[in-house]
Amino acid sequence: MSRTVLVTGSSGFIGFHLCKRLLADGWQVVGIDAMTDYYDVGLKEGRLAQLTPNEAFTNLTARIEDPDVLHDLFEAHRPEAVIHLAAQAGVRYSIENPESYVQANLIGTFRLLEAMRAFPPKHSLLASTSSAYGANTKMPYAEQMKTDHQMSFYAATKKSNEVMAHSYAHLYDLPVTMFRFFTVYGPWGRPDMAPHLFTSAIFEGRPINVFNHGEMSRDFTYVTDLVDGIVRLIDAVPGTEPVEGDSLSPVAPHRIVNIGNSDSVPLMEFIGAIEAATGIEAEKIFMDMQPGDVPATWADASLLQHLTQYKPKTQVTDGVAQFVAWYRDYYSI
Repeated sequence: MSRTVLVTGSSGFIGFHLCKRLLADGWQVVGIDAMTDYYDVGLKEGRLAQLTPNEAFTNLTARIEDPDVLHDLFEAHRPEAVIHLAAQAGVRYSIENPESYVQANLIGTFRLLEAMRAFPPKHSLLASTSSAYGANTKMPYAEQMKTDHQMSFYAATKKSNEVMAHSYAHLYDLPVTMFRFFTVYGPWGRPDMAPHLFTSAIFEGRPINVFNHGEMSRDFTYVTDLVDGIVRLIDAVPGTEPVEGDSLSPVAPHRIVNIGNSDSVPLMEFIGAIEAATGIEAEKIFMDMQPGDVPATWADASLLQHLTQYKPKTQVTDGVAQFVAWYRDYYSI
């Protein structure tokens, strides 16, 4: 008998790839997405159009922060697993429009926690972010580090989600895994993210803005590697017995897990991979660091490996080449 999973943010970049993988693995997938216009809705519609022909996929267009939406969805489908990706994303946009993060990230996640309290799944996995590590300078980032100094309101809302979920895990015995993902890229990626911004500028003959004068690095994680980590975690339900290097709470079935490539790649190297894939050298404008940003990220993903035997498979040069190939095809270049 097929298992049922609820995916919030199912038409988003990561949600789309996750739903494709879950459907291929034989799950019944219930997806919910608000289809907001934070970026080109046509991109979301294109992703959704690949999911809806599958009879095992059920789609609902709605905002998770709206009262009763999730309660009714849980009552109708009783998902065994929940993967919560719906959120207002973006570090820089959180400076311009913080209220949208309160609605989607705080109230939306509260509505989800209440629905799970009423109809408990066997396991819920909620997306956090590497931005939760904030002002930490020791690397690689490990789950046991203190994360008290977030650098953006986006990061603050995601850290709040971790704390909110812990309280529900403790009070209502709801098994929760919070996964902190790092800089995710790949086909169908968001237009506000660096790979898309750089690639579009290069093909259109515009200069690219290189912040912190290029002195930045990121743990770039290819989207199918991230999805593999999420899927592997579904059956790694937090219990009472910690594993090596665990972040398991001493008072709740609640765990925090990094999902990353375990490699911090210099920004200039990443740009070089895009230049190689496009065959065009970028004109670069070197600029100061943007507010809310951090100079580097780097994941210690050893806990994820202990729990699931996860190992990322995609090298940056290969992942960038696949993204650029998709970009050429999607935009008919």
